[in-house]
Amino acid sequence: MSQPDATNHPFYERTIETKPIFDGRMIKVQVDTVELPNGETATREIVRHPGAVAVIALLEGKLLVVEQFRKPLERMQVEIPAGKLEIGEDPMEAANRELEEETGYRAKSLKHLQTFSTSPGFAEEVIHLYYADELEAGEVHLDDEEFLTCEAISPEQAQAYIADGRIYDAKTLLAVAYWRLGSFAGLR
Repeated sequence: MSQPDATNHPFYERTIETKPIFDGRMIKVQVDTVELPNGETATREIVRHPGAVAVIALLEGKLLVVEQFRKPLERMQVEIPAGKLEIGEDPMEAANRELEEETGYRAKSLKHLQTFSTSPGFAEEVIHLYYADELEAGEVHLDDEEFLTCEAISPEQAQAYIADGRIYDAKTLLAVAYWRLGSFAGLR
């Protein structure tokens, strides 16, 4: 995905200094000192993340979702299958891997729908969203620290899950919107 060069935009913020704060296994945190368009300086707290993948997987017209506990929110959530990219990993390969690991299904083919940022005010993370409706049985391979259940839900169940807050995250809300709008025509 090619973007125009932002360095020539009048609102561009030139980085003067970068101070690493934290280097973890999933994220890195840094504080940048930037020069604002008016010549003043400011700080920006930035989370570095390798990105993620998510899959809108339809099984006999129903959406495959997983339910798991999300510690940052202290709640259970129903989400589409998703996972973090490894450094240098091809997003489509990661999407296939995550789909099978979490649901036990493999996609005969995946179609890229969209790549979007999750929290551009402080994080560089993007999610590569894929679509699959031709699935074949595989095997669930959960990570050692991963505990979840999988189910296939109807559009009505998805709406009920949104209404009661079980579906709460942006990627799954976007997936349900794509699904309900029938935005997959011509993707095969």
